[in-house]
Amino acid sequence: MNKAIFLDRDGIINVEIGDYIKRFEDFTLLPQLGEALSLFKSKGYIFVVITNQGGLAKNLYSTEELDKMHHFLEEEMRKFDVHFEEIYYCPHHPDYNGKCLCRKPGSQMIEKAIARFNIDPSLSYFIGDKQRDVDAGNAVGVNGVLVESNPQILKLAQDLIA
Repeated sequence: MNKAIFLDRDGIINVEIGDYIKRFEDFTLLPQLGEALSLFKSKGYIFVVITNQGGLAKNLYSTEELDKMHHFLEEEMRKFDVHFEEIYYCPHHPDYNGKCLCRKPGSQMIEKAIARFNIDPSLSYFIGDKQRDVDAGNAVGVNGVLVESNPQILKLAQDLIA
C-alpha cells in the first residue's frame, strides 16, 4: 500500500490571501513548496490535493481559471520531480447548492483517493490550515496535521518525517 500526503490548497500549497483566489494572477505558491514535497517524496509519499472550491458555486471564478491554477502548480512541481496523483476539488457551497458529500469536513474526496491509489490511511497525513481539513482526514483514519496558514512548509516536512 502507498502512504500519502494529502494537502489542502489555499494556505498550504499557495498563499492564503483571506479571500477566494479568483484570478490566476493571485495564485502564488508558498516558498519552498517544491523542496518540501521532494523531501516527502524521498521518504516514499505520494501526493493528493483535497480542496473546497465554493467560489465556483458562487460564480466568482470559472473552472477554466481553476484549471489554469492547477496546471501551473503541476508544472512548477515537475521542476522538483514531484507529481500529484490527483487534485480533487469540491465545487459546491452549502449556501448555493445545499449540502454535498464531498465538501470538507466530509471525507468523500479522501475516500476516493484512498481506494483509487491504494493508500494506507494510518501511514498518511492530511496537512491543512482549517479544522475541517483535520476532521476530514481523521474521519477516515488519516493523521490530521493542523498548521497556521502559509506555514514554513519545508520546516513542517522536516518535522513530520523526523
